[in-house]
Amino acid sequence: MASETNETREKSLNFLEEIIEESIAKGETRVQTRFPPEPNGYLHIGHAKSICINFGLARKYGGKCNLRFDDTNPVKEDVEYVDSIKRDIQWLGFDWAVERYASDYFDQLYDWAIVLIKKGLAYVDDQTQEQIRENRGTVSVPGTPSPWRDRSVEENLDLFVRMKNGEFPDGAKVLRAKIDMASPNMNLRDPAIYRIVRAHHHRQGDKWCIYPLYDYAHPIQDALEGITHSLCSIEFENHRPLYDWVVDNIGFEHKPHQYEFARLNVTHTVMSKRYLRELVETKKVDGWDDPRMPTICGLRRRGYTPTAINEFVKKAGVAKAYSIVDIGLLEHCIRDELNTTAQRRVAVLHPIKVVITNYPEDKEETFELPNIPKNEEAGVRAVPFTRELYIDADDFAEVPPPKFFRMKPDGEVRLMGAYIVKCNEIIKDEQGNIVELHCTADLETGNGNPADGRKIKGTIHWVSAKYAIDATVRLYDYLFTLENVNDVPEGTNYLDYLNPNSLTELHNCKLEPALAEAKSGDKFQFVRTGYFCKDSKDEGVFNQIVGLKDSWAKEAKK
Repeated sequence: MASETNETREKSLNFLEEIIEESIAKGETRVQTRFPPEPNGYLHIGHAKSICINFGLARKYGGKCNLRFDDTNPVKEDVEYVDSIKRDIQWLGFDWAVERYASDYFDQLYDWAIVLIKKGLAYVDDQTQEQIRENRGTVSVPGTPSPWRDRSVEENLDLFVRMKNGEFPDGAKVLRAKIDMASPNMNLRDPAIYRIVRAHHHRQGDKWCIYPLYDYAHPIQDALEGITHSLCSIEFENHRPLYDWVVDNIGFEHKPHQYEFARLNVTHTVMSKRYLRELVETKKVDGWDDPRMPTICGLRRRGYTPTAINEFVKKAGVAKAYSIVDIGLLEHCIRDELNTTAQRRVAVLHPIKVVITNYPEDKEETFELPNIPKNEEAGVRAVPFTRELYIDADDFAEVPPPKFFRMKPDGEVRLMGAYIVKCNEIIKDEQGNIVELHCTADLETGNGNPADGRKIKGTIHWVSAKYAIDATVRLYDYLFTLENVNDVPEGTNYLDYLNPNSLTELHNCKLEPALAEAKSGDKFQFVRTGYFCKDSKDEGVFNQIVGLKDSWAKEAKK
């Protein structure tokens, strides 16, 4: 039985867990990871995968995970993004062992660049960025060495110090690692490791005018922090030889190792910070936290929970092969959670007034409706009932189609939790629009069955016209019409597939009075409609989280 248990456990491990358990079996019991975001934008659902992997593995194996900001490019970085990243990580349920910044190491990184120069492993190049790019060659054609590649150590040291002292304009010179211009790995063809950039740094101010490149700085920081498993997305796989080259030639005793996993791609959205920033700056969306955005703050504002996001990442899996995950899986995870946790409330999104003509004008009563069906501990709430009500226009048909069991002329329907009513008269305005429906109620059927045993097939929701509150409800569709926005047809770009119907605002919706007490972020199921969240920025607004229909679950069962 023990061997079967172990076998089952092995099958349940992803490849990163297998790597860690193999190292633990060899006696390497310490697990130290890191999450190294660049503070140049807000985190998105793709980053959530990296967060869950790095922090989650450290937690699982009793290790630690550092938060390290890659602030080596001051042009696009800001404290706003630093704060948002920390807020998102903690909201997802994780905390870091140590908070670090690449800029903490700038002095050491500079000193080790001097070491590489003295070893003859780095040189100052006067070529422009365009010339360097042209001379890199191709996968099948070796690169052309820079005419400055064989400068003496003394000249390189002098020029690098002068770069640091600000004697040259931006872009005039770069420091390059001297590796192999004929390497089949393009990343080893003398990559740049320092460039001149005059920009105010959010932490260092104007101290520096040269900044290290990520591929140089990152492995050094991993070594200094004692990282045991440097986990990153698969696009860095070809950078691993450079990572190892830096660690080996600096001469660190502790040599961290890099492991790569497939990045998270989701249908009907983009994961590029550049694209997301463009959407914000061109006002295609209402900021980074627009509920249509795949950002963590956008998902939070829309009503997604940390639990659902973590479950989505878990179900999406950890592998090395590229794949694109159906956004329906994310919707399934939040729907599955809210089905058992979200209290029910009534909301009429397309109101049409109903007058119960045989109900006394001055009479009021309440009906008890369950907060969460099949959960007695959630209790019930009293919903007021009056002569005038609102129902949803979608629940009435003047000329009903076949098998239409909702309200129709001379047809009976159950008002949820209340009376059976029959539509007797349709009141229209001069333009022919329906303004009121006059009905009579079977007043003996208050939440009970008719005495004569007749069967009523349809049930619709309603709110009291007297006590209903007005609200704006936002309905959302996918931000992009194309399923795989990362692979657009030739001759187009991702903006060509923006969904013009991704947001629909419904004003003057009529909501159950209990929703007046809803607080920012509170989540509810609007019965027969979907799951909604009280908006965190705009008063009197509820955002649709997800509809009731779970198409993903049905497809998954096939």
